[in-house]
Amino acid sequence: MKIVITEFMDERAVAQLAAKHEVLYDPKLVDDATRLKQEATTADVLIVRNRTQVRGELLAALARCRIVGRLGVGLDNIDVPGCEAKGMKVIPATGANALSVAEYVIATAMLLLRGAYQSTPAVVAGTWPRNALSNGREVGGKTLGLIGFGFIGQLTGQLARGVGMKVLAYDAMMDRDHRAFLRGEARPAALADLVAASDVISLHVPLVDSTRGLFNAERIGAMKQGAVLVNTSRGGIVDEAALAAALKSGHLGGAALDVFDAEPLPAANVFAGCPNLLLTPHIAGVSAESNERVSFMIAEKVLEGLA
Repeated sequence: MKIVITEFMDERAVAQLAAKHEVLYDPKLVDDATRLKQEATTADVLIVRNRTQVRGELLAALARCRIVGRLGVGLDNIDVPGCEAKGMKVIPATGANALSVAEYVIATAMLLLRGAYQSTPAVVAGTWPRNALSNGREVGGKTLGLIGFGFIGQLTGQLARGVGMKVLAYDAMMDRDHRAFLRGEARPAALADLVAASDVISLHVPLVDSTRGLFNAERIGAMKQGAVLVNTSRGGIVDEAALAAALKSGHLGGAALDVFDAEPLPAANVFAGCPNLLLTPHIAGVSAESNERVSFMIAEKVLEGLA
């Protein structure tokens, strides 16, 4: 069987696959559309991250593919119904990068609420901005609002409670009697109530029609004065221009974005001059440990699927 891997994967997991099957591993293949389509015609398995678009011409080229492995959890780059219609099984690495995302959320919330961790140049220069940085806020006692309460949201809530935060959660797919709420991991709340009450809001939903533009100017305007927004889900969920305006006006106290409408983020964008803003290049779920977990999970599931 031929396995084509189009983006980076732990090389020990690649070796595990190569011990039993023919493997083409090229992390740059995602950027060579012509060659990618050529290799896809003879692939029995295709393994991707979030940049490879398994749809359209690439999907059509997968003439004999049986499995599409996703090194991550989001599936918006994969035409899942189209794959299933061709008899292909789509396998995400569910849960394997959850801790990495959850730690990112709590760490960025702490950084943004405290507002003191970018003072190194001033301290080195001897300006000693102690008074200016003495009004930072603690996370203890603050309310974290989780929009989306699946595995990652639940783990984020657990970490938040560990540092003394109160946790609210809204999930359109869960009612108040869902076992996650019955365990007391978070208090269920209506979306509008959560937005109005939270000091930090963290997004954990897929990008679908109902979530596209979910945090538009109106919803951002309904957030508490000085609240913080963290988005590790998908870029299209947040109106970037509205977020930038809310930061510049001082309505929001900060934001951390790991995902964007267009990736890579274009050099000409709306975020220049925004205060208390942290931007990262879609790496919230990627750490040394999570890459290992994700890679080995997919390798093992692919081997099981081919057995």
